[in-house]
Amino acid sequence: MNPLSEIIRREVAQSGILPFARFMELALYCPKHGYYEAKKDNPGRRGDFYTSVGVGELFGQLLAFQFAEWLETLNPQPSTLNLVEAGAHDGQLVRDILTWLQLNRPGLFDQVEYRVIEPSPCRQEWQKKTLEQYSSHVRWFADFQSLLQERTCHSSPATRHPPLRGVIFSNELLDAMPVHRFGWDAQNKKWFEWGVAVDGEKFAWARIPDTLASRSGERAGARGAFENLPPELLAALPDGYTIETCPAAEDWWREAAGILERGKLMTIDYGLTADELILPSRPRGTLRAYFRHHAGDDLLANVGEQDLTAHVNFSAIQAAGESVGLKTESLQTQSQFLTRILGKASQDNSLGEWTPAQARQFQTLTHPEHLGRAFRVLVQSR
Repeated sequence: MNPLSEIIRREVAQSGILPFARFMELALYCPKHGYYEAKKDNPGRRGDFYTSVGVGELFGQLLAFQFAEWLETLNPQPSTLNLVEAGAHDGQLVRDILTWLQLNRPGLFDQVEYRVIEPSPCRQEWQKKTLEQYSSHVRWFADFQSLLQERTCHSSPATRHPPLRGVIFSNELLDAMPVHRFGWDAQNKKWFEWGVAVDGEKFAWARIPDTLASRSGERAGARGAFENLPPELLAALPDGYTIETCPAAEDWWREAAGILERGKLMTIDYGLTADELILPSRPRGTLRAYFRHHAGDDLLANVGEQDLTAHVNFSAIQAAGESVGLKTESLQTQSQFLTRILGKASQDNSLGEWTPAQARQFQTLTHPEHLGRAFRVLVQSR
Protein backbone atom coordinates (compact mmCIF):
# COMPACT_ATOMS: atom_id res chain seq x y z
CA MET A 1 0.00 0.00 0.00
CA ASN A 2 1.42 3.37 -1.02
CA PRO A 3 1.96 6.25 1.47
CA LEU A 4 -0.94 8.28 0.06
CA SER A 5 -3.38 5.43 0.64
CA GLU A 6 -2.22 5.25 4.24
CA ILE A 7 -2.76 8.98 4.69
CA ILE A 8 -6.31 8.71 3.34
CA ARG A 9 -7.05 5.63 5.44
CA ARG A 10 -6.08 7.54 8.58
CA GLU A 11 -8.45 10.37 7.69
CA VAL A 12 -11.24 7.89 7.00
CA ALA A 13 -10.61 6.31 10.40
CA GLN A 14 -11.00 9.71 12.06
CA SER A 15 -14.16 10.77 10.22
CA GLY A 16 -15.85 7.42 9.60
CA ILE A 17 -16.74 8.41 6.04
CA LEU A 18 -14.56 10.87 4.16
CA PRO A 19 -16.34 13.35 1.85
CA PHE A 20 -15.29 12.64 -1.72
CA ALA A 21 -14.13 16.25 -2.14
CA ARG A 22 -11.50 15.64 0.54
CA PHE A 23 -10.52 12.30 -1.02
CA MET A 24 -10.05 14.03 -4.39
CA GLU A 25 -8.05 16.84 -2.81
CA LEU A 26 -5.63 14.38 -1.22
CA ALA A 27 -5.45 12.14 -4.30
CA LEU A 28 -4.44 15.06 -6.52
CA TYR A 29 -2.66 17.56 -4.27
CA CYS A 30 -1.31 15.85 -1.17
CA PRO A 31 2.27 17.15 -0.76
CA LYS A 32 4.88 14.72 -2.17
CA HIS A 33 2.36 11.97 -2.93
CA GLY A 34 -0.59 13.52 -4.81
CA TYR A 35 -1.01 13.00 -8.53
CA TYR A 36 -0.05 16.56 -9.47
CA GLU A 37 2.76 16.66 -6.91
CA ALA A 38 4.55 13.42 -7.76
CA LYS A 39 4.17 13.35 -11.55
CA LYS A 40 5.59 16.14 -13.69
CA ASP A 41 4.73 14.59 -17.05
CA ASN A 42 0.99 14.07 -16.50
CA PRO A 43 0.03 15.55 -19.88
CA GLY A 44 1.47 14.56 -23.24
CA ARG A 45 2.04 11.40 -25.20
CA ARG A 46 3.81 9.67 -22.30
CA GLY A 47 1.40 10.93 -19.67
CA ASP A 48 -2.27 10.34 -18.92
CA PHE A 49 -4.04 13.02 -20.98
CA TYR A 50 -3.52 15.60 -23.73
CA THR A 51 -3.79 19.36 -23.31
CA SER A 52 -4.01 22.28 -25.72
CA VAL A 53 -0.54 23.40 -24.60
CA GLY A 54 0.89 20.03 -25.58
CA VAL A 55 -0.38 20.39 -29.15
CA GLY A 56 2.32 22.98 -29.86
CA GLU A 57 3.24 26.62 -29.44
CA LEU A 58 0.32 27.91 -31.58
CA PHE A 59 -2.09 27.79 -28.64
CA GLY A 60 0.10 30.13 -26.60
CA GLN A 61 0.69 32.39 -29.59
CA LEU A 62 -3.02 32.84 -30.19
CA LEU A 63 -3.63 33.57 -26.51
CA ALA A 64 -0.74 36.04 -26.51
CA PHE A 65 -2.25 37.91 -29.46
CA GLN A 66 -5.60 38.15 -27.66
CA PHE A 67 -4.01 39.17 -24.35
CA ALA A 68 -2.00 41.87 -26.14
CA GLU A 69 -5.17 43.29 -27.66
CA TRP A 70 -6.90 43.34 -24.27
CA LEU A 71 -3.93 44.82 -22.42
CA GLU A 72 -3.36 47.57 -24.96
CA THR A 73 -6.85 48.93 -24.29
CA LEU A 74 -6.27 49.41 -20.56
CA ASN A 75 -3.89 52.42 -20.73
CA PRO A 76 -2.69 51.85 -17.17
CA GLN A 77 -1.20 54.44 -14.84
CA PRO A 78 1.49 53.67 -13.82
CA SER A 79 2.65 51.86 -16.93
CA THR A 80 2.64 48.29 -15.63
CA LEU A 81 0.31 45.64 -17.01
CA ASN A 82 -0.47 42.34 -15.36
CA LEU A 83 -0.83 38.85 -16.78
CA VAL A 84 -1.78 36.42 -14.02
CA GLU A 85 -1.94 32.71 -14.77
CA ALA A 86 -3.22 30.24 -12.21
CA GLY A 87 -2.17 26.62 -12.47
CA ALA A 88 0.71 26.93 -14.94
CA HIS A 89 1.73 23.27 -14.59
CA ASP A 90 5.25 23.00 -16.09
CA GLY A 91 5.40 26.60 -17.36
CA GLN A 92 5.29 25.82 -21.07
CA LEU A 93 2.29 28.05 -21.75
CA VAL A 94 3.96 30.95 -19.93
CA ARG A 95 7.02 30.52 -22.14
CA ASP A 96 4.97 30.38 -25.35
CA ILE A 97 3.08 33.56 -24.43
CA LEU A 98 6.13 35.54 -23.37
CA THR A 99 8.15 34.41 -26.40
CA TRP A 100 5.44 35.67 -28.76
CA LEU A 101 5.12 38.98 -26.91
CA GLN A 102 8.88 39.53 -26.92
CA LEU A 103 9.10 38.93 -30.67
CA ASN A 104 5.91 40.65 -31.79
CA ARG A 105 5.01 43.24 -29.13
CA PRO A 106 8.38 44.21 -27.57
CA GLY A 107 7.03 47.44 -26.06
CA LEU A 108 4.18 45.60 -24.40
CA PHE A 109 6.53 42.82 -23.33
CA ASP A 110 8.56 45.38 -21.35
CA GLN A 111 5.41 46.57 -19.59
CA VAL A 112 4.02 43.17 -18.65
CA GLU A 113 4.44 41.66 -15.21
CA TYR A 114 3.68 37.95 -15.48
CA ARG A 115 2.47 36.46 -12.20
CA VAL A 116 1.93 32.75 -11.63
CA ILE A 117 -0.42 31.60 -8.86
CA GLU A 118 0.97 28.24 -7.76
CA PRO A 119 0.48 26.86 -4.22
CA SER A 120 2.83 23.91 -4.75
CA PRO A 121 6.56 24.54 -4.12
CA CYS A 122 7.31 21.43 -6.18
CA ARG A 123 5.45 22.70 -9.24
CA GLN A 124 6.97 26.14 -8.79
CA GLU A 125 10.41 24.57 -9.20
CA TRP A 126 9.35 22.77 -12.37
CA GLN A 127 8.04 26.04 -13.78
CA LYS A 128 11.15 28.04 -12.84
CA LYS A 129 13.36 25.57 -14.74
CA THR A 130 11.20 25.96 -17.83
CA LEU A 131 11.25 29.75 -17.54
CA GLU A 132 14.91 30.43 -16.74
CA GLN A 133 15.24 32.77 -19.74
CA TYR A 134 12.33 34.87 -18.43
CA SER A 135 13.28 34.86 -14.76
CA SER A 136 13.22 38.67 -14.61
CA HIS A 137 9.67 38.81 -16.01
CA VAL A 138 7.91 36.16 -13.90
CA ARG A 139 7.12 36.00 -10.21
CA TRP A 140 5.37 33.30 -8.21
CA PHE A 141 2.72 33.49 -5.51
CA ALA A 142 0.99 30.79 -3.51
CA ASP A 143 -2.41 32.47 -3.77
CA PHE A 144 -4.20 35.69 -4.63
CA GLN A 145 -3.82 37.01 -1.10
CA SER A 146 -0.03 36.83 -1.20
CA LEU A 147 -0.12 38.61 -4.59
CA LEU A 148 -2.15 41.42 -3.07
CA GLN A 149 0.21 41.68 -0.12
CA GLU A 150 3.19 41.99 -2.46
CA ARG A 151 1.51 44.72 -4.46
CA THR A 152 0.60 46.62 -1.30
CA CYS A 153 4.15 46.44 0.08
CA HIS A 154 5.60 47.86 -3.15
CA SER A 155 3.09 50.69 -3.52
CA SER A 156 3.39 54.15 -2.07
CA PRO A 157 0.50 55.34 0.13
CA ALA A 158 -0.45 57.93 -2.48
CA THR A 159 -0.76 55.40 -5.31
CA ARG A 160 -1.76 52.26 -3.42
CA HIS A 161 -4.29 50.31 -5.45
CA PRO A 162 -3.88 46.64 -4.45
CA PRO A 163 -6.37 45.30 -7.02
CA LEU A 164 -4.70 44.94 -10.40
CA ARG A 165 -5.32 45.89 -13.99
CA GLY A 166 -4.76 43.25 -16.61
CA VAL A 167 -5.77 39.69 -17.41
CA ILE A 168 -6.24 36.83 -14.97
CA PHE A 169 -6.67 33.44 -16.60
CA SER A 170 -6.48 29.69 -16.13
CA ASN A 171 -6.24 26.79 -18.54
CA GLU A 172 -7.54 23.40 -17.40
CA LEU A 173 -7.53 24.33 -13.73
CA LEU A 174 -11.13 24.40 -12.53
CA ASP A 175 -11.91 20.88 -13.74
CA ALA A 176 -9.29 19.52 -11.33
CA MET A 177 -10.66 21.26 -8.25
CA PRO A 178 -12.23 18.90 -5.68
CA VAL A 179 -15.92 18.21 -6.19
CA HIS A 180 -18.70 16.97 -3.97
CA ARG A 181 -20.61 14.01 -5.36
CA PHE A 182 -24.33 13.61 -4.76
CA GLY A 183 -26.78 10.83 -5.61
CA TRP A 184 -30.56 10.85 -6.05
CA ASP A 185 -32.67 8.61 -3.84
CA ALA A 186 -35.73 8.15 -6.06
CA GLN A 187 -37.75 6.26 -3.46
CA ASN A 188 -37.38 8.90 -0.76
CA LYS A 189 -37.23 11.82 -3.20
CA LYS A 190 -34.06 13.35 -1.76
CA TRP A 191 -30.37 13.81 -2.44
CA PHE A 192 -27.59 12.18 -0.46
CA GLU A 193 -23.84 12.79 -0.54
CA TRP A 194 -21.34 10.14 -1.52
CA GLY A 195 -18.30 9.69 0.67
CA VAL A 196 -15.39 7.27 0.84
CA ALA A 197 -14.97 4.44 3.34
CA VAL A 198 -12.47 1.60 3.74
CA ASP A 199 -13.41 -1.93 2.73
CA GLY A 200 -10.51 -4.25 3.54
CA GLU A 201 -7.58 -3.20 1.37
CA LYS A 202 -9.68 -1.01 -0.89
CA PHE A 203 -11.59 2.24 -0.74
CA ALA A 204 -15.34 2.01 -1.26
CA TRP A 205 -18.29 4.32 -1.79
CA ALA A 206 -20.53 5.02 1.20
CA ARG A 207 -23.43 7.34 1.84
CA ILE A 208 -22.73 10.18 4.25
CA PRO A 209 -25.50 10.20 6.88
CA ASP A 210 -27.70 13.28 6.85
CA THR A 211 -26.68 14.12 10.40
CA LEU A 212 -23.00 14.22 9.42
CA ALA A 213 -23.59 16.10 6.19
CA SER A 214 -25.61 18.80 7.92
CA ARG A 215 -22.66 19.68 10.16
CA SER A 216 -20.60 20.95 7.27
CA GLY A 217 -21.40 24.41 5.98
CA GLU A 218 -19.34 23.69 2.86
CA ARG A 219 -21.32 20.57 2.02
CA ALA A 220 -24.60 22.33 2.72
CA GLY A 221 -23.52 25.02 0.26
CA ALA A 222 -22.57 22.40 -2.29
CA ARG A 223 -26.14 21.11 -2.31
CA GLY A 224 -27.56 24.51 -3.23
CA ALA A 225 -26.67 24.05 -6.89
CA PHE A 226 -29.42 21.49 -7.47
CA GLU A 227 -31.85 21.48 -4.54
CA ASN A 228 -34.32 23.71 -6.39
CA LEU A 229 -34.57 21.67 -9.55
CA PRO A 230 -38.06 21.50 -11.14
CA PRO A 231 -40.22 18.64 -9.77
CA GLU A 232 -40.85 17.33 -13.29
CA LEU A 233 -37.08 16.95 -13.82
CA LEU A 234 -36.59 15.22 -10.46
CA ALA A 235 -39.39 12.81 -11.33
CA ALA A 236 -37.50 11.80 -14.47
CA LEU A 237 -34.17 11.13 -12.74
CA PRO A 238 -33.36 7.45 -12.23
CA ASP A 239 -32.46 6.11 -8.80
CA GLY A 240 -28.79 6.70 -8.05
CA TYR A 241 -28.53 9.54 -10.57
CA THR A 242 -25.24 11.28 -9.80
CA ILE A 243 -24.18 14.90 -9.98
CA GLU A 244 -21.08 16.84 -8.92
CA THR A 245 -20.81 20.34 -7.52
CA CYS A 246 -17.65 22.38 -7.04
CA PRO A 247 -18.02 25.25 -4.57
CA ALA A 248 -14.20 25.50 -4.55
CA ALA A 249 -14.21 26.61 -8.20
CA GLU A 250 -16.92 29.21 -7.57
CA ASP A 251 -15.05 30.54 -4.53
CA TRP A 252 -11.82 30.71 -6.55
CA TRP A 253 -13.55 32.66 -9.32
CA ARG A 254 -15.02 35.19 -6.90
CA GLU A 255 -11.62 35.62 -5.25
CA ALA A 256 -9.96 36.24 -8.62
CA ALA A 257 -12.66 38.76 -9.48
CA GLY A 258 -12.04 40.50 -6.18
CA ILE A 259 -8.50 41.56 -7.10
CA LEU A 260 -9.37 42.65 -10.64
CA GLU A 261 -9.78 46.42 -10.71
CA ARG A 262 -10.03 46.56 -14.49
CA GLY A 263 -9.50 43.94 -17.17
CA LYS A 264 -10.49 40.39 -18.02
CA LEU A 265 -11.00 37.15 -16.12
CA MET A 266 -10.88 34.10 -18.38
CA THR A 267 -10.86 30.34 -18.08
CA ILE A 268 -10.53 27.56 -20.64
CA ASP A 269 -11.71 24.15 -19.52
CA TYR A 270 -13.80 21.07 -20.05
CA GLY A 271 -17.32 22.05 -19.14
CA LEU A 272 -21.02 22.40 -19.79
CA THR A 273 -23.86 24.68 -18.81
CA ALA A 274 -26.22 23.65 -16.01
CA ASP A 275 -28.89 22.63 -18.52
CA GLU A 276 -26.42 20.33 -20.24
CA LEU A 277 -25.10 18.84 -17.00
CA ILE A 278 -28.41 17.92 -15.39
CA LEU A 279 -30.07 15.54 -17.83
CA PRO A 280 -31.65 12.11 -17.25
CA SER A 281 -29.39 10.83 -20.03
CA ARG A 282 -26.30 11.64 -17.94
CA PRO A 283 -26.88 9.29 -14.98
CA ARG A 284 -23.29 8.95 -13.75
CA GLY A 285 -22.25 12.59 -13.76
CA THR A 286 -19.06 13.77 -15.44
CA LEU A 287 -16.40 12.71 -12.94
CA ARG A 288 -13.80 10.50 -14.59
CA ALA A 289 -10.39 9.02 -13.91
CA TYR A 290 -7.66 9.21 -16.55
CA PHE A 291 -4.77 6.78 -16.64
CA ARG A 292 -2.47 6.49 -19.67
CA HIS A 293 -4.99 8.22 -21.95
CA HIS A 294 -7.84 5.92 -20.98
CA ALA A 295 -10.91 7.20 -19.17
CA GLY A 296 -12.19 5.04 -16.34
CA ASP A 297 -15.02 4.93 -13.82
CA ASP A 298 -13.07 3.41 -10.91
CA LEU A 299 -12.45 6.73 -9.20
CA LEU A 300 -11.14 5.22 -5.97
CA ALA A 301 -8.42 3.03 -7.51
CA ASN A 302 -4.77 3.83 -8.30
CA VAL A 303 -4.68 6.59 -5.69
CA GLY A 304 -2.10 9.19 -6.68
CA GLU A 305 -1.47 7.46 -10.01
CA GLN A 306 -4.49 8.60 -12.00
CA ASP A 307 -6.03 11.97 -12.75
CA LEU A 308 -9.51 12.84 -11.46
CA THR A 309 -11.51 15.46 -13.30
CA ALA A 310 -15.11 16.68 -13.53
CA HIS A 311 -16.69 18.98 -16.08
CA VAL A 312 -16.94 22.61 -15.02
CA ASN A 313 -20.44 23.96 -14.46
CA PHE A 314 -20.01 27.14 -16.48
CA SER A 315 -23.43 28.44 -15.46
CA ALA A 316 -22.32 28.39 -11.81
CA ILE A 317 -18.97 30.06 -12.60
CA GLN A 318 -20.65 32.72 -14.72
CA ALA A 319 -23.15 33.44 -11.93
CA ALA A 320 -20.33 33.64 -9.37
CA GLY A 321 -18.56 36.32 -11.40
CA GLU A 322 -21.71 38.31 -12.05
CA SER A 323 -22.56 38.22 -8.33
CA VAL A 324 -19.43 40.28 -7.60
CA GLY A 325 -19.86 42.77 -10.43
CA LEU A 326 -18.23 41.17 -13.46
CA LYS A 327 -19.81 41.43 -16.89
CA THR A 328 -19.98 38.29 -19.01
CA GLU A 329 -18.52 38.97 -22.44
CA SER A 330 -18.65 35.49 -23.95
CA LEU A 331 -19.07 31.79 -23.30
CA GLN A 332 -18.09 29.82 -26.37
CA THR A 333 -16.26 26.75 -27.57
CA GLN A 334 -12.49 26.78 -27.87
CA SER A 335 -12.97 26.39 -31.62
CA GLN A 336 -15.03 29.58 -31.83
CA PHE A 337 -12.66 31.49 -29.56
CA LEU A 338 -9.44 30.55 -31.35
CA THR A 339 -10.91 30.87 -34.83
CA ARG A 340 -11.91 34.46 -34.10
CA ILE A 341 -8.41 35.25 -32.80
CA LEU A 342 -6.79 33.70 -35.88
CA GLY A 343 -8.97 35.84 -38.13
CA LYS A 344 -7.69 39.01 -36.46
CA ALA A 345 -4.07 37.83 -36.23
CA SER A 346 -4.03 36.96 -39.94
CA GLN A 347 -4.80 40.55 -40.89
CA ASP A 348 -1.45 41.88 -39.64
CA ASN A 349 0.59 38.71 -40.14
CA SER A 350 1.19 38.40 -36.39
CA LEU A 351 1.73 34.66 -36.69
CA GLY A 352 4.15 34.88 -39.58
CA GLU A 353 3.90 32.78 -42.70
CA TRP A 354 1.37 30.02 -42.06
CA THR A 355 3.11 26.63 -42.01
CA PRO A 356 1.82 23.06 -42.33
CA ALA A 357 2.77 22.49 -38.67
CA GLN A 358 0.63 25.44 -37.58
CA ALA A 359 -2.25 24.18 -39.71
CA ARG A 360 -2.07 20.76 -38.03
CA GLN A 361 -1.96 22.35 -34.59
CA PHE A 362 -4.91 24.58 -35.36
CA GLN A 363 -6.97 21.66 -36.59
CA THR A 364 -6.28 19.70 -33.40
CA LEU A 365 -7.15 22.72 -31.24
CA THR A 366 -10.41 23.50 -33.04
CA HIS A 367 -11.79 20.35 -34.65
CA PRO A 368 -14.90 19.08 -32.78
CA GLU A 369 -13.49 15.55 -32.78
CA HIS A 370 -10.32 16.74 -31.04
CA LEU A 371 -10.23 19.69 -28.59
CA GLY A 372 -12.44 22.26 -30.27
CA ARG A 373 -15.80 21.28 -28.82
CA ALA A 374 -14.80 19.68 -25.51
CA PHE A 375 -13.20 22.88 -24.21
CA ARG A 376 -15.13 26.07 -23.55
CA VAL A 377 -13.94 29.58 -22.87
CA LEU A 378 -15.59 31.95 -20.41
CA VAL A 379 -14.55 35.61 -20.50
CA GLN A 380 -15.79 38.16 -17.97
CA SER A 381 -14.63 41.73 -17.47
CA ARG A 382 -14.64 44.67 -15.12
